[in-house]
Amino acid sequence: MALPAYLAQSSPNPASSRGPWYLNTAPSYAGVFLWVAFYQQMAAGTIDRAPLVVCLAALAVAGLLSYALYYYVPAMLGMKTGYPLYVVGSSTFGTTGGYLMPGLLMGLLQVGWFAVGAFFSTKYILQAIGSPAEPGSALFTGVAIAWSYSMAAIGIMGIQYVARAAIFLNAIPLLMLAVVLYKTSPGISSYNATPTDPVGAFTLILQAVIGFFATAGAAGTDFGMGMRNEKDVRWGGLVGISLAVLYAGGLPLLSVAGAKGLDPTITPSSAPWAASSPRRCSPCSPSPPSSRPASAPSLQAIASPP
Repeated sequence: MALPAYLAQSSPNPASSRGPWYLNTAPSYAGVFLWVAFYQQMAAGTIDRAPLVVCLAALAVAGLLSYALYYYVPAMLGMKTGYPLYVVGSSTFGTTGGYLMPGLLMGLLQVGWFAVGAFFSTKYILQAIGSPAEPGSALFTGVAIAWSYSMAAIGIMGIQYVARAAIFLNAIPLLMLAVVLYKTSPGISSYNATPTDPVGAFTLILQAVIGFFATAGAAGTDFGMGMRNEKDVRWGGLVGISLAVLYAGGLPLLSVAGAKGLDPTITPSSAPWAASSPRRCSPCSPSPPSSRPASAPSLQAIASPP
């Protein structure tokens, strides 16, 4: 039985086209966690149920587990073979299974994440220009289409261009998180929530981080094919995943705690689908309020003017 053309005509990425971890894998993966959808509501149902040190420890553990269980092996396969995920996956699932599992399934997952990214990007673009446009309106749809095609164009150019763009675009949320922490840090020492469920908060953070990252970990094969050796794989993951989780998740936790310490009257909204307003927020889980305590403000609420 002849191999499908997409497998027969594939060729490994040559060594001359590869680069160091700090120019491709690390900035690209860090961008996943510096995305506002990851950290905006990280404090909801966590820092009010466990000490800050427990929540930070959960982030550290989640980052290491994401690196070790979801990224390292796929990235090593990509680095050693030079082939992308759809080729490497076919060696395990066969030609038909490889088309359905790593190919079609991952494609559908990425379409879903791309849609989520387009929604959040459009939402904040419209907020920045002061537009009240809601999802479904002509303006919201137009901005979403324009943003989606712009990002798709960068993606079509190749993974190396995505990595180059990530180096610069990551600086925006990177600095934003640091500025918000600086503004709220005086209140951290005054934050004194009573821990009621440290184990629940710890596991909730593990669930949020690993669930958020799991599908991106499989793409480690595609990133791995652009790395030179095992050292690049290791450092790209440790910095781009483990350290990025701690930074992008830890700074918002500390910022929310600091904001609550400065102003204990800050309260969340009563339901995750409620509209955001200054000094109010919603839990990040789409489940009913009773399933996840909502007692911490969002990072957006902290940064919003009173």
